[in-house]
Amino acid sequence: MRGRTLALIGLAALVAAIVLLHSMLLPFVLGAGLAYVCDPIVDRLQRLRLSRTVGVIIVFVVLILVFVLLTFLLLPVLQAQFDTLIRSLPRYADWIQRTFNPLIHKFAPRVGGINADSLRQLISNNWGSASGLASAVAKKAFSSSTALFAMVVNLLLVPVIMFYLLRDWDHMTAFIRSQLPRRYVETITELARETDDVLGHFIRGQALVMVVLGSIYIAGLWLAGLDLALVIGLGAGLISFVPYVGVISGLTMATVAMLVQTGDPLQVMWVFVVFGIGQVMEQMVLTPLLLGEAIGLHPVWVIFAVLAGGTLFGFIGVLLALPAAATIAVVVRYGGKRWRASRIYLEH
Repeated sequence: MRGRTLALIGLAALVAAIVLLHSMLLPFVLGAGLAYVCDPIVDRLQRLRLSRTVGVIIVFVVLILVFVLLTFLLLPVLQAQFDTLIRSLPRYADWIQRTFNPLIHKFAPRVGGINADSLRQLISNNWGSASGLASAVAKKAFSSSTALFAMVVNLLLVPVIMFYLLRDWDHMTAFIRSQLPRRYVETITELARETDDVLGHFIRGQALVMVVLGSIYIAGLWLAGLDLALVIGLGAGLISFVPYVGVISGLTMATVAMLVQTGDPLQVMWVFVVFGIGQVMEQMVLTPLLLGEAIGLHPVWVIFAVLAGGTLFGFIGVLLALPAAATIAVVVRYGGKRWRASRIYLEH
């Protein structure tokens, strides 16, 4: 009983720490997540008779190079497309007003309708271009030395935390296992192994799915002639880990953007073709090949976990949602198995 009490106290302390310190946990969560994802790669390098430290350095350098390369390649294009988006916002407001106001007046005549003038005035006064918006954000960030220092420290801490956690990952897991109660060590190890299998399979597979889907959306929308192909395709790919949210939001934004850009409803057909191809690839190729059926995370459970984590802990909660969901799913399945093997369940 004393051990269970201590376990509950420890769990309560962990939850309290997350609640109280969630504003400073972001670099630690990101660093730990990167270390967790990269640990199997380092293990494979070790099997090639490289030392743990050398394997970590190789993975670390490759990640840094990929990040720098993507930054230099994508940042100028993203900035140009955000500039296009900001300058097009008045056109979007006009299109929404022309499209929906007749319907509103027809079905809800007492409602005043959508007025785009206030939005246009706001944009013309404050967001003349994406560079103006970026300057305003930068000015606000640099106006507070404390906020600037915290932002720089957080950015620098992520790779540092990732490096040390990845280097000492095996030692930390072995230490944790050595501290487990001997009576429950096999059960906890089994649950941890199953959780790692579910979570690792899901995260690594879903990351590849996101990259492939994002590439399909970007290339397809670019071929369709959409000016905001990179912004919309990249966004739809990044949030595709939440089932159906990525495709629905991307399809909606791309449809509106194409209508505003061309004014031709027939051009929207190409948007549906692009997202249709992406969905066929995801359901028939990517998900069976990269994720399979053994991950055990139902789409509704994933959506609930992400929304609940975001509501409770903000962005940190979104990052921790999938690990928590995978752990809870494994524990629930284990509890169900124990229940079905219990005497109470088996008695007639």
